[in-house]
Amino acid sequence: MTEASQISTHDIRDNAASWRSALSALLVTLLLVFVLFRHTALSMVEIWARSETFAHGFLIAPISAWLIWSVRRQLAAMTPRPDKRTVVLLLGACFAWLLGQLAAVGVVAQFSFVTMVILIVPAILGWHIFWRMAFPLLFLYFSVPFGEFAMPQLMEWTAKFTVIGLRMSGVPVFQEGLRFVIPSGHWSVVEACSGVRYIIASLTVGTLFAYLNYRSLKRRLAFVAVSFVVPILANWVRAYIIVMLGHLSGNALATGIDHLIYGWIFFGVVILLLFAIGGRWSDVPRSEKRIERFQESQEIAVKPARGFWKSASIVALVLLTAPLGEWYLLQRAVAPQPVFPDMTRLEKGWQSANGILEPQWHPAYNNPLAEQNLVYAARGQTVGLYIAYYRQQNHDRKLIGSENMLVRSDNHVWAQVASGVVDTPFSGQRVSMRSAELRAGGVGSELQRLVVRQFFWIDGSLTASDMRAKLLTALALLGGRGDDSAVIILYAPKSQNNEGEGEAALTAFTEANSTRILGTLDAMRQNLEFSTE
Repeated sequence: MTEASQISTHDIRDNAASWRSALSALLVTLLLVFVLFRHTALSMVEIWARSETFAHGFLIAPISAWLIWSVRRQLAAMTPRPDKRTVVLLLGACFAWLLGQLAAVGVVAQFSFVTMVILIVPAILGWHIFWRMAFPLLFLYFSVPFGEFAMPQLMEWTAKFTVIGLRMSGVPVFQEGLRFVIPSGHWSVVEACSGVRYIIASLTVGTLFAYLNYRSLKRRLAFVAVSFVVPILANWVRAYIIVMLGHLSGNALATGIDHLIYGWIFFGVVILLLFAIGGRWSDVPRSEKRIERFQESQEIAVKPARGFWKSASIVALVLLTAPLGEWYLLQRAVAPQPVFPDMTRLEKGWQSANGILEPQWHPAYNNPLAEQNLVYAARGQTVGLYIAYYRQQNHDRKLIGSENMLVRSDNHVWAQVASGVVDTPFSGQRVSMRSAELRAGGVGSELQRLVVRQFFWIDGSLTASDMRAKLLTALALLGGRGDDSAVIILYAPKSQNNEGEGEAALTAFTEANSTRILGTLDAMRQNLEFSTE
């Protein structure tokens, strides 16, 4: 007699009772997660609802639930056993969520939230149960609205490929940044042309397709990689075809909403071909596909498991540390509105001379508590200084965000035509600043050009890195110093006759006033008034 046949009816009943207790504890704990971190969960839903790029988020949880349901018989044949050691990983996820909240990095908080949901399963049911449904659980990560950070790079690649394709087709092109001119008209690559939504959609569906159609890990990873690369290449070809359609039709086709429709049709055809070809290499026979999901395994333990509610209680205490930690750190500092001191006159004769630069330029930074954009002149040189000051940041008012930039793509006056990084002295230290060149007016018809330097001031430190700025903000809050931060942007007109004139003006201005600028920001930070309200 085999071991499987020795399992008695009594053992099966005990196992069923263990499952009822385990699932009850699991559901209550999951409910607690959604209550404690409801703002993070709702922020994800809000993004799904307003963004076409992430609308697939509504489908991820139902798909995950269906995949788990498909292996329910295998799971029922196993005995759940809580693993209290998982709380260490859960504590790490809670700390990551706290850092994301303090630094107002929504995606970190959202990934941490999903990680908590996933880790509750092995904490209550055990790791052997987790591995049986690892893919459905890990698939939940696709619900996190993530990927827009790659949009600027993807837009740049799309513009370069389109221009190369046009030139290879014999169409003359004049390009500056993301905008270019061909004989039939003006074109520009905007956010919708980046291909981010195509990549995310392809990667999500491709990963699910690979799981359902392949058993080999190598084949699964290969198909996921192809699902990532193909939409990037397809988007480049799509952009080229749209511009050529517009050019050859005298702009009667592929303009306005038309080119978005044509884009989705082209993308849909490419993805269907990808899946059709990928299906030919499926290594799961059709008969096995049906059997594999419903086959029963005999893994029932002789002794039923206990302690599910004890594990759930430990998990609940760990989960509570994150929101309580956030409340404790944020309620300590109640700060007044920051106010800029008079900065119309600076060192070595630099004084405000607004109106010299026309058209005026204003960086696109949202909801700062205080901001100042002044143009200074001295000894025939002109420099602009923009400072946006942030305090008590949240997801609606934060220094680092995808909507904060030098120039938006829908700006009809200014366009960014170049970018880079320069190492520049500032108040006695070397700072790697972001550099950029802006142009006012249409492509080929200039009104004015600006050279720009940009960096961040965080808790007294200087950096041009978004990631380091977020980390410094979180560490400052953990240290009880508040989250006072600012972006500092310096700009000067670029002369067509003297390429280095703008750079020389920026150097002269920073040498004279960098210490004064940092002193002003430090003075504004010292205005903090702490209370325990």
